[in-house]
Amino acid sequence: MTDSSLLNSDLELQHQEEIYQQLLLQTMGKLQTETPDSKVIRPQPGMCVKTFSEPSKDKVFINICQSNLVPPPPELTKDELVQLLQSEDPSGYRVPMSLGEPHTEVDNNSQGCIAYDVVINQDFFQKCQKDPLFHQFIILVSVEGLENKYSLELNRDWKVLKNRKFLGSVNDQNIRTKSRPVIQELQSEESSTANSKRPEFTMFVDPPVGQPEYLISEIKLVGVTSSHSLVLDVGEDRLVLTALQARYHLDIFHPFLIDQENTVAQYNKRTQILTVTMPVVSSS
Repeated sequence: MTDSSLLNSDLELQHQEEIYQQLLLQTMGKLQTETPDSKVIRPQPGMCVKTFSEPSKDKVFINICQSNLVPPPPELTKDELVQLLQSEDPSGYRVPMSLGEPHTEVDNNSQGCIAYDVVINQDFFQKCQKDPLFHQFIILVSVEGLENKYSLELNRDWKVLKNRKFLGSVNDQNIRTKSRPVIQELQSEESSTANSKRPEFTMFVDPPVGQPEYLISEIKLVGVTSSHSLVLDVGEDRLVLTALQARYHLDIFHPFLIDQENTVAQYNKRTQILTVTMPVVSSS
């Protein structure tokens, strides 16, 4: 069981209605009573990329697929892409994508291998096909997305297969077709992260040994006096926090699949620490 002191420390110093009615609703993306719209899609093959896992050197194939149901990223020119790749923090530009589960396949040499399916917006995929720089960029983004989600290390010396657009069978994927209200707020001009700063945070599991039941994140938000200025979104493998009052922004992936529906967030105004308690479904 989770240590109750982690969940209830100093709660008597706070207004519980504010914590649970405001912050928790933001956390779960339930500013509307209905759940976020989702749809099962059958993506279209796009290109197949061959690489290797490190340090095992096992073959890994990445099927980069396309669908018009995946939202496009913000418009980006070639010059802007060059500046982005040369910047100190290119992670500020996000490409919406659906990262599928690994599946075992057989390559042309009748040897077993692992394949992953990545689905991106169809128009953006076509744009990447027309420009070599964008072409390499979307492969890099797909590789990094898989590394973050599944705690992988993939070789950067990849190869695009000329005569194959997909390895294995195209599988359906369940994607969100409508952004949550908190995501829309994160992308608004008011909450722009251009001049934001990354807060200090710690992340640990409970219990500390054996199969983890909870992933707990404690985020230090100096200068934040109210949870009303916080916008928090917890995904299956990602946590995004924006503190409008003190211009904090945190966007991190973690190596666990999280039960979003039962996640709880509490802000202690005295210690200025936000505690996010996330039930663990399984390791990625």
